[in-house]
This record gives sequence, structure tokens and C-alpha cells, in this order.
Amino acid sequence: MAHRTLSLNQRDTLLAMAMVLPAILYIVLLLGIPIVLAIIYSLNDVTTGSPVMRFVGLRNFTTLLQTPDFMQAVSNTFLITTATLIGVLALGTVQAELLARPTRGKWLIRFLILLPWTAPASLSAIAWLWMLDSTFSPIDWVLRGMGLLGHPGALFGDYDNAFWLGRSGLALFSIIMVNVWRLLPLGTVIILAGLNGVPRDILEQSEIDGAGYFRRMFHVTLPMLIPVFGVTVLFTFVFVFSDIVTVFILTRGGPANATQVLPSLAFFTGVQGGSLGMGAATAVFLLPVLAAVSVLILTVIRRREI
Repeated sequence: MAHRTLSLNQRDTLLAMAMVLPAILYIVLLLGIPIVLAIIYSLNDVTTGSPVMRFVGLRNFTTLLQTPDFMQAVSNTFLITTATLIGVLALGTVQAELLARPTRGKWLIRFLILLPWTAPASLSAIAWLWMLDSTFSPIDWVLRGMGLLGHPGALFGDYDNAFWLGRSGLALFSIIMVNVWRLLPLGTVIILAGLNGVPRDILEQSEIDGAGYFRRMFHVTLPMLIPVFGVTVLFTFVFVFSDIVTVFILTRGGPANATQVLPSLAFFTGVQGGSLGMGAATAVFLLPVLAAVSVLILTVIRRREI
């Protein structure tokens, strides 16, 4: 019996399938199965003490919507995500514009800017936990030296320490600040790539036509970077909206749930609290929001490119 020889196209197809298979297995095993289990748990009354599932339909979701802690977590999640997005876009655009210019030692500057992104998230959060310590914070030491803390009428209060993680407003600000610090390198790199892709002839022509720096920036460069900004928003939104590391290490949702977000609430409810059904329902709430925002941003990017 003659052996069947594969055509060139068939061999290319088999090679492509073999190369894509590990990624598919990764998605199915580490993402697909947990998501399916979370959906199943969210529709059942199941706890760590009684793993027998009792189907309750949407009761877990309706209970969450009547829980003040859940609504507070939803509000905090959107507030932190929105503020982080604004900070990353604004500061990332400024940094990318500066890095796009010819500067001596640019490689060193880029390395320092990328350093927060290369460091493990947990290690970075622990470092910030020390910097924001209620007693030994070096930030408080600098503020006291500048006269902004530690005397009556000071901008940050008349106490010797600001208690960054012990006051509701400052705790929220601290979470946003750390998130911006972590994600700013990613936003800067994406925007810098977009700036380098702007055609030089268009900028030169606008300069010949008499457009100044700010007019070129706001009427030529930034409108051409809208798809790039969309990519930055998408990555930043996904990372911040589903992140638990910063809140878990810095505040654990405190003080008094002032910094509680959906991922941390899902962990405390489902894992530490033992209510797997309610915890899964909290986590599943992230899915439609992430999917809707992702589709919206990708649609805007596609239409803008066309």
C-alpha cells in the first residue's frame, strides 16, 4: 500500500496547529475550566463546609445587589480603574513624547522607566507597603521636611504621620498611585511605539504650514494616536479591573471596606469566608464588564483605523 504524501499546504496547516496547540491547552486548562466552574458555583448554594451543590439560580446575584459591601466594591473598582486610566494616559503621553526626542543616555532612561513593570507585582506592592507605613514612611519624612505635615494648618494634617493606608481618602489615593506607578511603563511603551509610527512628512508639512508645537500635538499627533490610546486603555482596564495584588497587600480592603474591590471581595467571600457560591457570583460579575469594555474599545479602534 502506497504511503500518502502530504502536500505543502497540508504540512503547513499541521505545523501551525501543532504550534498553536500549547496556547489553546493553556487557555482551556488555566482559564476556561475555572471560568466554567465559577459560573456553575455562582448558580448554586455551595460552601467549603458543605460542598454539595444546591441549585439556586440567580439568587446569589440578587443577594449581592442588595449587599452594601458589594455595591461599595463596585464603586471602588470603577473609581480606581478610571483614575488609573487617566493617570496612565496623561503621564504616559508626556513620558513617550520626551523619550521620542534625541537625548543622551536614552537607553538608561528607558530602563529606569521600565523597571516598575519588570519587577514582580507582589514585590512592588510590599515595597510600597513600607513606603506608606504609618510610622516609618519615608514619604512622611519628606513631607515633614517640606513643612507640609506635622504642624497646625499643614496641607497633609497636623499629625507627625499622614496614615496613608489608615484613612479612607488617602488609602484610595494610595491604591491609585501604586497602580499608576506599576502600569505607567506599559502605557509609555505602547504610546511611544505609536509616536514613532507617526509619518514624519505629515509633521514636517504641518510645521511648514506654521503650526506650533502644541497645535501639532493636539491637532495632528494625538488624533493619529487614538487607536494606540485605545490599546493602552484596553490593557490598563483589564489589568486594573481584575487586579487583587495591590489591594490585598496594601489594605486588604480597609479601612472599613473603603478600598475593597471586586477581585478582593470575591477572594475574601469565597476563599476566606467559605461561601463559594457568593464568591463565585462576585467574580463572575467581572466577566460581562470586561467583555463589554473590550468589545467596545476594539470596535472603536477598528473603526478609527478604517
